[in-house]
Amino acid sequence: MTQPPAPLDGGEQARDGEYPARARPGAPVLLVADPDTAGVRELAEALGREGVDVTGVPDGAQALIQAGALRPDTVLASATLPLIGAVDFVRAVRASRPTTVLLGVGEGHAELAVQALAAGATACVARPYRVHELLPLLQATASGEAGAHRVITVGGLALDLNAYQVRVDGTAVHLPLREFELLHYLMRNLDRTVTREQIMRHVWHASGDDVATNTIAVHVKRLRARLGDTDDTVIQTVRGVGYRLVSPRP
Repeated sequence: MTQPPAPLDGGEQARDGEYPARARPGAPVLLVADPDTAGVRELAEALGREGVDVTGVPDGAQALIQAGALRPDTVLASATLPLIGAVDFVRAVRASRPTTVLLGVGEGHAELAVQALAAGATACVARPYRVHELLPLLQATASGEAGAHRVITVGGLALDLNAYQVRVDGTAVHLPLREFELLHYLMRNLDRTVTREQIMRHVWHASGDDVATNTIAVHVKRLRARLGDTDDTVIQTVRGVGYRLVSPRP
């Protein structure tokens, strides 16, 4: 049976001060520290179906206690962690034991992500969380490969998923989270045309009706400028359809 998240409403967590133990021997254990209690419950249910035991707490103070009691395989902390800030939390967890620590980041958290990575965070993931993005990281932890760098390279363009960093010809380029995710999606679909609807669904996690019609075009324009793609040869526009990131010409 999947381990439910620890109570997130300030109620009693366990008898005699004991915290939830692993529900299934050998099952990966994930501790989620995030004030979005509803979101954590949904994540716990989804990951539970994938064989992961999830315990959730709403702030950094409780998370530190749970990290010591549960000894989880992975800790996922929100960049907006209350009581104990995300960077201090990462530093404290990493000082106690070599646990994989993931940081959930959203728009406007780029600088905080850099600080957390410097403090010892293993990688950053987009928040709201998506199971298909978290599972490979949790599986890597289980196989002992969590520290392995995951870098996608296209010509002189390199996207480092662990360090949350992009380099163009060896030079680091700062990208806001949404542009980072957009570039990641285009690189994953190298030389394939992706429609605006696909981009909206996979990057914005929304339908076309939920976002302004020119939003994608604006973000693509900004991304091109940051990458130095002045003649639109790296990210090509496919008129009436969408966009395509192409392999460099020999």
